[in-house]
Amino acid sequence: MGQAPGRLTQRDIARLAGVSQTTVSLVLNNRGDAGARIAPETRDRVLQVIRETGYAADPLARRMLQQLNQILGVFTYEPVFPSTSADFYHPFLRGIEESAERSGCDLLLFTSAPVRDGQRRIFHENNRLRVADGCVLLGREIPSVELSKLVAEGYPFVCVGRRDDADGRPVPYVGADYVNATAQLVERARDFGHRRFAFVGPGTGAESSADRLTGFHRAAGTEAPFLSVDTPDPAERLARLLEAGVTAVFVEVEAEAVALAAAAAAQGLSVPRDLSMVTLGDPTIPVDSSLDFTGFHIPRPQMGQQAVELLIDVLHGLTSVTQRLLGCELTHGETLGPPPAS
Repeated sequence: MGQAPGRLTQRDIARLAGVSQTTVSLVLNNRGDAGARIAPETRDRVLQVIRETGYAADPLARRMLQQLNQILGVFTYEPVFPSTSADFYHPFLRGIEESAERSGCDLLLFTSAPVRDGQRRIFHENNRLRVADGCVLLGREIPSVELSKLVAEGYPFVCVGRRDDADGRPVPYVGADYVNATAQLVERARDFGHRRFAFVGPGTGAESSADRLTGFHRAAGTEAPFLSVDTPDPAERLARLLEAGVTAVFVEVEAEAVALAAAAAAQGLSVPRDLSMVTLGDPTIPVDSSLDFTGFHIPRPQMGQQAVELLIDVLHGLTSVTQRLLGCELTHGETLGPPPAS
């Protein structure tokens, strides 16, 4: 942008962002009254110029950058490296990489963490977390004890995926709004004429599972059946659904939906003529199926991108809002139709 980053002044930032120098000063000093005086889009434009130019002049070098190394850590609780384009985690990682590249930061993958009780752990005798300025955490389930320790130590981090509070303190995250997405799909089924719904999935454990069940019960009612996937036999699961008069079933894991559809086909039933099926998110494990399931897509690249953006804002002291929920894209598919005639 014309000048070496270290020689930029607030006047240069103002010129590049198309705002006044006073506006730049208010943004840099994170004034409490700035929000009322500066439009969000103007503030975002100033911050984007700061990121792109690497502006680090005093007092910003002392106040904002805090002698950062421009290195962001990525810690995964599942073994997601290397990752193919078909892998569930690949879009998250692509978003993380793209955002880090735009921000001029390098990524450091923490791959040496030991596995204990079947899960990786951040905190161990050879913990190198402090090598990075901050860290993006990725995984279906993140131990609450580790989140509590990270929050207590004040280490900058952002989770990909909504997380419950840690010891009563908010955990930074960029998550998907599974509650509203699931509730909207139930309402779509209701518009088709369905009145008997059921949920098939874990429903507990990870926050993502709990959120889906919450959204289902919000729209379908708490009396609607919930079938845990602990019941291993799809045929038995199908029998319970039919016995309860269910006409639309909402399945968290696509592989479970495929197995349930196969059990229905074995009994001469078809989807959606005899039983409508809705899947709640993208498949975590690729599974072959001729069915185009109705459901929703998780905004995985955007979650990765915004997790990095939020982490950088946290590192620079530019935000007090550290939790974001992104909407999911509903898909029509072919597995949701009117209920069978009684």
